[in-house]
Amino acid sequence: MNAAVRVLLGDDHKIVREGLKMVLADDPALQVVAEADTGPGVLDEVHKLQGQLGIDVVLLDIALPGMDGLNVLQALRRDWPGLPVLMLSTYPEKQYAVRCIQLGASGYLNKSTDPDELMAALRRVAAGGMHVTPATAEALASMVSQGRTKTGIDMLSHREHQVYLLLTQGHTVSEIGAQLSLAPNTVSTYRARILEKTGTKNDVELALYAQSHGADPGGGVR
Repeated sequence: MNAAVRVLLGDDHKIVREGLKMVLADDPALQVVAEADTGPGVLDEVHKLQGQLGIDVVLLDIALPGMDGLNVLQALRRDWPGLPVLMLSTYPEKQYAVRCIQLGASGYLNKSTDPDELMAALRRVAAGGMHVTPATAEALASMVSQGRTKTGIDMLSHREHQVYLLLTQGHTVSEIGAQLSLAPNTVSTYRARILEKTGTKNDVELALYAQSHGADPGGGVR
């Protein structure tokens, strides 16, 4: 009998982690061996368990305190390049899936995904495969067809993209600063760069731009 796939959960909401553990407990081929509620905490657990010696796959949220999931992903790729990471978030798939895969993730799932798909994805990436949903495959194909030319939101840095999503959901500069632990003037600088890169003049135009490019301004940021 094959050993169970050892999973590390990285999510700052305890209720989410408890829910995930209940879901994964239904599959004897999966075992949660560690969990963390901050970005640095995820890295600490990976190092504590000696990376692939004690963990087969990391299930990682994007929005984590202390160090966001994409920065954690980059750190894991640097220190433990063979450890698969499956991203799980409520951020719009079209906005973040390609970005995650470009940074080395083995797949991306939205938190609304079916539990059976989640469990299958964990088994697949732990075995060295990739998990790409139809929506992600479409986004990847679109990126390839457009070549290397980047326009609009494709030009945004990770931090600019975070601010972009929050702006299009109606958050103020102060609210964004508090959520991302940034000074308001820093957020304003990001906002100015975002407007320039997307060719918009104000937040209203930016929201309309987001709607026409597949974002969900009315949705949650997690």
